Amino acid sequence: MSETSTEQPAAAPAGAASTDAPVIIRTVHLKKEYDRKGVITQALRGVDMTIHSSEFIAVMGPSGSGKSTFFNMIGGLDSPSSGRVFIDEVDVAQLSAGELAFLRCRKIGYIFQSYNLIQYQTALENVTTPMAFAGVDPDEARRRGMELLDLVGLKDRWFHRPIEMSGGQQQRVAIARSLANNPMILLADEPTANLDLRTGQEVLNILQRVNEEKQVTIICATHDHRMLSICDRLIWIRDGGIERIARRDEVNIEVGAIEGEEDE
Repeated sequence: MSETSTEQPAAAPAGAASTDAPVIIRTVHLKKEYDRKGVITQALRGVDMTIHSSEFIAVMGPSGSGKSTFFNMIGGLDSPSSGRVFIDEVDVAQLSAGELAFLRCRKIGYIFQSYNLIQYQTALENVTTPMAFAGVDPDEARRRGMELLDLVGLKDRWFHRPIEMSGGQQQRVAIARSLANNPMILLADEPTANLDLRTGQEVLNILQRVNEEKQVTIICATHDHRMLSICDRLIWIRDGGIERIARRDEVNIEVGAIEGEEDE
């Protein structure tokens, strides 16, 4: 008689991604130091991180923890003091200025807390400007721009300029612009910070839809605890290092705070 094994597979480590999707971002011993008149500040202290395609990641931590520096590194906006950043298995440090600009234009979309829209341009012009840099035909750019504005619920306001829109509408235009060149990765820096609760929830719903329908990898720096309901993993950064990584099902929400995060 054959024996039936009762051995159970080893449990995944806490915070491990529950996905077989390919790795899209990888950092290896990532460090960043700033020298301000001889005073050295260590913004990142050897961060090792792996993010998979189509994941929705929430990055949390107090002000000055290194979140923005981490974003700048993986977004190709700044260079590490040491360590490496791989995007789609390409070592960013080995790219020329032109290749890096191509990477930022074609593979990464950015959403900023302050929207960063061009004030004299219409919503449609703001959305299609990145397409012009990518060499997209103007007619095709207009068609895609209107589709993206429809995605964020602003197709009927394509001719409005930022001054004629609310903060929530401006952030939705910013989301549409971030998707202009069909990026693989979307970096969102506090996308709901300047919005009221209802409008902030609308923005979160759009991000969730983009993640699920377009399979875009989203990495969001946030203090908004509602992000827990839509993210796959949470990463806590403190003092320039990874303090904790957890899957959504490993985190409990307490009143006014997420378990494992101290009020600042």
